[in-house]
Amino acid sequence: MRYIPTSDADREAMLSAIGLSSLDELFADIPAEILDGNKPLGLPSLTEQEVAATFSQLAQRNPAARAFASFQGGGIYDHYVPAIVPYVLSRSEFATAYTPYQPEISQGTLTAMFEFQTMICELTGMEIANASLYDGATALAEAALMANRIRRRHRIAVSRALFAGVARVLQTYAWAAEIELIELPIGPDGRTVFDHLPEDLSAVLVQSPNALGIIEDLRGVKDAIGDALLVVSVHPISLAIIEPPASVGADIVVGEGQPLGLTRSFGGPLLGLFATQERYIRHMPGRIAGRTSDVDGRSGFTMTAQTREQHIRRQRATSNICTNSALCALAATVYMASLGADGLARVASASARRAHDLCDRLEQISGVSRLFPGPFFNEFTVRVPQDPSRIHRALQQGGFLIDDPSDLSRLGVENAVRIAVTEKRTDEELKRFTRVFEEA
Repeated sequence: MRYIPTSDADREAMLSAIGLSSLDELFADIPAEILDGNKPLGLPSLTEQEVAATFSQLAQRNPAARAFASFQGGGIYDHYVPAIVPYVLSRSEFATAYTPYQPEISQGTLTAMFEFQTMICELTGMEIANASLYDGATALAEAALMANRIRRRHRIAVSRALFAGVARVLQTYAWAAEIELIELPIGPDGRTVFDHLPEDLSAVLVQSPNALGIIEDLRGVKDAIGDALLVVSVHPISLAIIEPPASVGADIVVGEGQPLGLTRSFGGPLLGLFATQERYIRHMPGRIAGRTSDVDGRSGFTMTAQTREQHIRRQRATSNICTNSALCALAATVYMASLGADGLARVASASARRAHDLCDRLEQISGVSRLFPGPFFNEFTVRVPQDPSRIHRALQQGGFLIDDPSDLSRLGVENAVRIAVTEKRTDEELKRFTRVFEEA
């Protein structure tokens, strides 16, 4: 009872609420041999040195990630990370910092958060940004909940062309919040079709570039959806050369911030971007760092808005997300500051140019063609004349990584592969990739 505060009566009440009679019934799906805590695990008797050697041998069965040239996309991309980024992140002042509850001793962290917010606003064209969320998927899901709070409706239209993982997270959030998701189809050009929308929507959610790599045409969408909020999920680096969502009237802009100075790291940690119009600040999840002045008129930074369940009455909280990805946001801040606007545009241009170059090369292969004619940034989908999983395996054996073709099946796309290119990919790699692709 010292460490487990629930009483027998509490447990009985909870079991009754879910229609069960005992804890054994609750855990019935777990094999009995696992539940038996007294059963020996059957581990060999090894010294620490022998255990280390065994695990080292097992690890050597995995090929090193750096041995492959990555053409993977789906929201996480292999961009070059300048050396200054990991250097700043490794400084103990940042690496060991916790939530800046005491602004008088947290000015460095708060300043970085403020700069991050400013840069995200400049990139997206929005008026205000928070100090980050967990990742791009939860950022989009939180945008759906925010739109539901603002418009007080329970129906949201969602583009079918979301990345698979993002779509699954959104579906989970919507199920828990009892929000009805209405799927918008993909047109013949690979873009979302916004025709015949119902009138009682809280929001319309769309990703651009979408899961097929196509840049969505969002002109006129805001006018067509009435008072519903327009939520756009973006590739942040693309905004260095593509018109930002604010120019088409977006109310909320979200995205995965991993391309901004974070390594892929097998899928995490990631960084959620979230920006909106200032009039919606009280509905925005997460936290906001602001600039103020002390009694002597000196500028300083503090936590300005924290509509989180840790700080206010839970029923008034905008979200149960109780922290931000501060260290990852710092990486993005250092990355953007070190490149500057011109440098970021060069990264975006190089990625787009090399992606279009590779696409042109692949289309010269017999039986290979672009799946959709719409414009793309650094990611595209091509149709292939045979089982795409075979091409996937052949490329891996040749030293190249692409996304699992089964990811496209959710979109009703068969016999196709999705390929992403960044500024890191060399002309020689593009030539070798094309050769292996053609042989496959």
